[in-house]
Amino acid sequence: MTPASVVAPAEDPKRLADFEARIARGETIEPKDWMPERYRRQLIRMMSQHAHSEVVGMLPEGNWITRAPSLRRKMSLMAKVQDEAGHGLYIYCGTETLGVDRHDLILQLLAGTAKYSSIFNYPTISWADMGAIGWLVDGAAIVNQTMLAKASYGPYARAMVRICKEENFHKRQGFEIMTVLSGGTPEQHAMAQDSLNRWWWPSLMMFGPHDADSPNSGELSRWGIKRKSNDELRQRFVNMTVAQAKAINLTIPDEGMRFNEATANWEFSAINWDDFWRVVKGDGPCNRERLAARRKAHDDGAWVREAAAAHAAKQTESTEAAA
Repeated sequence: MTPASVVAPAEDPKRLADFEARIARGETIEPKDWMPERYRRQLIRMMSQHAHSEVVGMLPEGNWITRAPSLRRKMSLMAKVQDEAGHGLYIYCGTETLGVDRHDLILQLLAGTAKYSSIFNYPTISWADMGAIGWLVDGAAIVNQTMLAKASYGPYARAMVRICKEENFHKRQGFEIMTVLSGGTPEQHAMAQDSLNRWWWPSLMMFGPHDADSPNSGELSRWGIKRKSNDELRQRFVNMTVAQAKAINLTIPDEGMRFNEATANWEFSAINWDDFWRVVKGDGPCNRERLAARRKAHDDGAWVREAAAAHAAKQTESTEAAA
């Protein structure tokens, strides 16, 4: 059971009113400040899901490091995967300011009881996928995370500032890969288009269900954790990406897409939410593979954790003996 799914205890009405007044004034909530239990649990749910996504997100790209077409590409992809590991650690640290242990959160991930972004349960079958992930997946993440950098909870918002800077670099790296491929041989252009075709719809699903179907959006918005709705962020991403695709001679895989002159928005076809929920519930192309990889990495790293714990205990003993 996730922290946000547990019924929160009744709160002191005055404290709750004072808290909501602070949110209304746009103030930042810090770890030592009083907060409603429901606010804390929603943050833990959202932040842990984000951290898990960063860690699992290393897997689709990690197996392409040795197959990258040049030393430069290997180095840049390796740096990107390392960045994603760091992002997960930043956010796990943020959850600990809310009174949880990252070890417990990781065990929830390994047990399959914690969610992470469904986008990482799709396979990477060509080098062009490294470009599409950087351009589309990290591009969608930036749209979402720039709003989280204004979230009401201070540690989460501050973590997003650095993460967004690094994600912007990742997006540029991915867009460069797609630009080179789309401007190359007919086979390379076809590879880039195929990758766009496969990653486009999962990228739109990254923003979550429509606002009317999202069980947490209303509460997250009321408390200033989310500043824009799922549909607003998705539309912003579409508007930006259509122009970028045209610039590198690629076609968005949506024959029903139309530009609305009145709203200045690109209107797109209905999303297949059945596929989204299927993947979220564990039946995507790579759900089992991703969790198996994380479990193996956790087991293989047990000796490192044991050694670190032994070293810390030895240091503590030495300090106490000296005192």
